[in-house]
Formats: sequence, structure tokens, C-alpha cells
Amino acid sequence: QVQLVESGGGLVQAGGSLRLSCVTSERTFSMYAMGWFRQAPGKEREFVARIWGSGTTTFYANSVKGRFAISRDNARNTVYLQMNGLKSEDTAVYYCAHGRTYNGGSAPSDYNYWGQGTQVTVSS
Repeated sequence: QVQLVESGGGLVQAGGSLRLSCVTSERTFSMYAMGWFRQAPGKEREFVARIWGSGTTTFYANSVKGRFAISRDNARNTVYLQMNGLKSEDTAVYYCAHGRTYNGGSAPSDYNYWGQGTQVTVSS
């Protein structure tokens, strides 16, 4: 069982920035993709970003492209999500997820372990 612990959420004004972190207990961290998803009240969980095991390739949802950046530190078993230019519609609980494969995917079913989530609230 792999454990994931997110941190870094909070309340921020529109236009501001936050950096989320997610530390995992995965011993072979660099072999697996990592992803970030979010879920707003009354909505389904949606893909935000993912990164391949090596960290060389990233993918983003259109809604966050150009504003968010996913990265990872394989020596620290940690994945990050830098969020800039935050908007009120970014308000959600953000989850990091451990991919089933090196490349991962954009569907929740492509991930087999999840963090507990961290709340991000953007005030307008």
C-alpha cells in the first residue's frame, strides 16, 4: 500500500499563487507517473496535470495550461503543483494520485493510490 500526503492548500485571492506538494511512500517512485486531480462541490473529479516517471513529459488540462506547472523530485519521492494566476473556478479539493504505469493517463482509473486531498479556495 502506497501512501500519499498532500500539503500546501489554502485560501488565496484571485490572481495569486499556491504550491501544492505530495510526498509518497513509493520505493520505486521514478517508475510511475504522478497526477493531480481536483473536485469541486457537486462536480466530478477532474484531471489537472500529470507527469511521467522521469519527469521529462507533462500534460495539462486545457483549463490550467499556461498557469499551472507540475514537477517532481524523484530523490524526495515528491510531486509538486505550482499554481499561478488562480481563478475562482480553481476552487476545489486537490488530490495527488499515483499512476498505474510509467506514463499514466488522464482518467482517475489510470491511478491506483490517492492522497487525502487538500482544499484550495480562491476568493474573487
